[in-house]
Amino acid sequence: MVISSRNHEAGDRIKELKLTITGRVQGVFYRVTISKLAKQLGLVGYTRNVPDGAVEVVAQGPKQHLAQLLKQCYDGPKLAQVDQINVDWREPTESFDTFVIK
Repeated sequence: MVISSRNHEAGDRIKELKLTITGRVQGVFYRVTISKLAKQLGLVGYTRNVPDGAVEVVAQGPKQHLAQLLKQCYDGPKLAQVDQINVDWREPTESFDTFVIK
């Protein structure tokens, strides 16, 4: 389910954020850390490892909550080393019920 804008303050439109995070981000609990934060922020979507060693995050929710998630993605968990994040702000493209690790 795409989060309905009725559930949020006026002007707090639901957006989608797609991130591709590169660096030392696999095998360091990066996806678990991001998933926990996304759930705390009330976001829906997913995070997954991609074959080239990056982590992909697709999250939907109020832009201010997505911005908080993005800020934390630059740090990641203690063992991670983020080299670069490709950021794509867009209108929701899929429907999600919760935030999951794929």
